[in-house]
Amino acid sequence: MRAITVPQPGGPDALVWAEVPDPEPGPDEVIVDVRASGVNRADLLQRQGHYPPPPGAPEYLGLECSGVITATGAEVIEWAVGQQVCALLAGGGYAEKVAVPAGQLLPVPAGVDLVDAAALPEVACTVWSNVVRLGRLGSGDTLLVQGGGSGIGTFAIQLGAALGATVVATARGAKHPQLVELGAAHTIDYRDQDFVEEVRQLTDGHGADVILDIMGASYLGRNVAALATGGRLVVIGLQGGRKAELDLGALLTKRASVAATSLRTRPLAEKAEIVRGVRDEVWPLIEAGKIRPVVDRRLPMTDAADAHRLVESSDHFGKVLLTIG
Repeated sequence: MRAITVPQPGGPDALVWAEVPDPEPGPDEVIVDVRASGVNRADLLQRQGHYPPPPGAPEYLGLECSGVITATGAEVIEWAVGQQVCALLAGGGYAEKVAVPAGQLLPVPAGVDLVDAAALPEVACTVWSNVVRLGRLGSGDTLLVQGGGSGIGTFAIQLGAALGATVVATARGAKHPQLVELGAAHTIDYRDQDFVEEVRQLTDGHGADVILDIMGASYLGRNVAALATGGRLVVIGLQGGRKAELDLGALLTKRASVAATSLRTRPLAEKAEIVRGVRDEVWPLIEAGKIRPVVDRRLPMTDAADAHRLVESSDHFGKVLLTIG
């Protein structure tokens, strides 16, 4: 088969479409013939040599895909050859075929195109596990989504709105009409507006009950300031750096909490549990039309370098997909 390889870490031009060995399914795995793979910022970090795959994972980039099952391991019961699926991966999505643990497979939701389904697994599992399970978002809460125009952001806005929360999202001003269309009640341009002050005004001084943050260090202090009493800040990205001072006094005063999580390196059993939760709680919302995959554009897998340049520029809205066939 062919896959996008990275012979030497570097810029987008380090990506090479090359012949590699076909994967073989383990006892509890299936082989998926890939139709599309989502591009995530973790892929950019891996290309640069900063985010190696966990032990045992394919060395190729790609944390989610959609496609058709073409082989199953001896212990696989629920899934069968010929089924259309999408999947959460530890790696390997930028390829013609990938071996997937059965517990990380999801059916393509009714009403969703097979290619567009590749935009769902990583964002759905990340957002649900952090905003709902960890952040305990409920109806009537205020959710602040940092980076509302990203794949994570566009999904979080829709899920928050579907659950009855008031969603506030930050993004460049040009993206605000699209954020509102997805369900954001309020939008903030992070370039010239103070999101702490804006959130306080929008909530009559209450603050955000849950904040989903992709920035990390550069936003830490202001995120804590924007939290409500009893609020939950969940950090899932480090685009603004790794290290910052944390005012524990502010947390104590607000009885608030800060959590930081990643999905890729979790044990298989934990990933399978998250996938089950997403299938039970999120897939019905997608099939009811309350959430949809937001795809900025589809590019051929051989144009992976262009896809990486686009995601690095942050000029996209939603997900960028790489397609095969």
